[in-house]
Parts: sequence; structure tokens; C-alpha cells
Amino acid sequence: MAPAPRRVNQQPAPDLVAAEQAAARFLAALDIDLDSESLRDTPRRMARAYAELLTARPFDLTTFPNEEGYDELVLARSIPIRSVCEHHLLPFVGVAHVGYLPGERILGLSKLARVVELFAHRPQVQERLTKQVADWLALELAPKGVGVVIEAEHLCMTLRGVRATGATTVTSTLLGTLRDDARSRAEFFSLTGAH
Repeated sequence: MAPAPRRVNQQPAPDLVAAEQAAARFLAALDIDLDSESLRDTPRRMARAYAELLTARPFDLTTFPNEEGYDELVLARSIPIRSVCEHHLLPFVGVAHVGYLPGERILGLSKLARVVELFAHRPQVQERLTKQVADWLALELAPKGVGVVIEAEHLCMTLRGVRATGATTVTSTLLGTLRDDARSRAEFFSLTGAH
């Protein structure tokens, strides 16, 4: 009998009123005049924007029996990713490539993108995000191997500080067979396009 889908990421709604008040105080402290028509609603919009960036949507985790005994790589490439750097609260955006070698169960394909969103929608560092996605898949699926590559542009690095416009950061986490077997690892990196 198949396990029932499990609801993932049930969290309380953010306090948008308090966030809006804090945003207004923050902007006032930066000497931004909120009296003009175009800026009057900025604290509300800012609070809602950050709430959206920092709140992942809940989803039902659905897995299915691997009845065919499929033992080759399952890979979702170029999953759009957006997160917020925990050091500056500026966005970083890019793509995630997520793959696994199935064990007894396979995952609904959309769930690979949902797992990326689950961990991306919080203050993050890219290294931790990459590992969290891989570790979660390993724990929930018990696959033979997991691979995650994230390529992202960090606005905290391109808009301020060093201002390295166009620079991207690439991180990877490999577990199980994808880490231990050179041919499997090479296939994963070849199919992701990350060299």
C-alpha cells in the first residue's frame, strides 16, 4: 500500500502589519521621504515582497513505487531559483540542477522544484542551500545517490561591494553513488552542463 502524501512546510503566516511598520521605520532611518504619492505605499509593498521571498508554498510530498526498477539518473535541469542572502538580505537568482538515482521509490517530478523552493525561501547562503536540498532528498527518498548543482548571481556581490557584474557562483553536493562512482559523477555533471 502506498504511503499517503505528506504535507510539507506548514508554517504560520508572516505578520505583515508589523513588517510594514518596521519597513517604514527602516526607510525613514535612511532618510527616505515616504510622503510622496509614489513612495507612500512602499513600506507595505516592501513587507509583502519580502514575505513572498521568504515564505515557501506548502506542498504534498508524493512518491511512487519504482515498479519498473528504474536505476538510471532522474534529473531536473534549470529549475529557477531565487533566494535572499542572509548577510545583506539581497536576492540571489539562478538555476538548480537536481538529480537522483532511484531506490525503491520515485518522486513526483514537480517535487524536485518544490524542494528547491522550500529551502530557497528563507535567508540563505548558497552552500547551505545546495546541501539542504541534497540531504532532504536523501532522507525522504532513500535513493542510491543524489546530486545538486546551483548556479546563481548574488546581488550582494554584483550591486554593491566588489560590484562584480555578471559573476556567478556554482556549488554542488553529491551523495551516495553520485559521489562515490566516478562514471556516475561524470554523467551527472555532463547532463547538468556544469563542468
